[in-house]
Amino acid sequence: MWTHTDNKLYCKFQFSNFSEAFAFMTRVAIEAEKMDHHPLWTNVWNTVEIWLSTHDAGDIVTEKDHLLAEKIDGLI
Repeated sequence: MWTHTDNKLYCKFQFSNFSEAFAFMTRVAIEAEKMDHHPLWTNVWNTVEIWLSTHDAGDIVTEKDHLLAEKIDGLI
């Protein structure tokens, strides 16, 4: 579930292993590139954390972030 904190949308995803986490990140990267909207994210073993904000709008949450979050949710 996405939360709104510090002017960003945030979500933590956990997978069975590193390969599943990395595959998820690859799917997210493809969708983000299509939107020309790139997340801040981290990955440690089976955990991926993502923060979304729109840099061009002053690092605040915009509709663009909500759209990418929806796309990301569809990739799980």
